[in-house]
Amino acid sequence: MRARKGAARRQAKNRLFKAVKGFVGGRGRLLKSAKETLLRAGMFSFRDRRAKKRDFRKLWIIRLSAAAEMRGLKYSRLIHGLKLANIALDRKSLSELAIFDAETFDAIVAKVRAELDKHEAQVQARQKAKTA
Repeated sequence: MRARKGAARRQAKNRLFKAVKGFVGGRGRLLKSAKETLLRAGMFSFRDRRAKKRDFRKLWIIRLSAAAEMRGLKYSRLIHGLKLANIALDRKSLSELAIFDAETFDAIVAKVRAELDKHEAQVQARQKAKTA
């Protein structure tokens, strides 16, 4: 009888079972179940690598919102003020500053407040000019 995929099949199975090591029951022992489970695990990991990015962004926003509220500023106003002040810090960096370096964050908030006040004064001046 001729050999059908002898070494290649064994290597493929060994690779598969090495990947599913630690899976419970037949998922770690039976060829078909192991293949299906590994495929499903790959789909979950692909999906969750993207979800992880969203989750961390949500976390940073929640932290920034809380830190801004403690300083009497809303999150949306903080972000708008950062853009006006040309401060190019991302949400991750800002949330880290808010937690671990409050003095620096306070200085940033002070700059943001100054820019927001200046911007509001400009907007009011424009509105007065329109009505006059």
